[in-house]
Amino acid sequence: MPRGDKSAYTDKQKRMAAHIEEGYEKRGVPVEEAEARAWATVNKETGGGKKSGSGRGKPMNTQPSRTGGERGGTASAARPAAMRSASAKKAASSRTPEQRSASARKAAATRKRNAEAKKG
Repeated sequence: MPRGDKSAYTDKQKRMAAHIEEGYEKRGVPVEEAEARAWATVNKETGGGKKSGSGRGKPMNTQPSRTGGERGGTASAARPAAMRSASAKKAASSRTPEQRSASARKAAATRKRNAEAKKG
């Protein structure tokens, strides 16, 4: 099996890698680098190709994805509150009526849940 051959990976692992790669490309990472990072993440989470016999049943470790999610948002947090607020208002004004009502329902449900949590 030549180096870089993906035949030992399951379809799910291949889909995971493609999705992760898309995310990196959207953020401006070069295509080859995005692919390498995506497969490194899949290998870290799933333990490599799972199509061969021994060790197929090991659980996934999603910690690498969690770590990336926790690290995200630092650029936004570094911006002043007024700038974040203006950006949110601009985004809200561009939403369709259907999107606005969905957002309003979600916000109302969150407020209700928080109020109930404070009561008891």
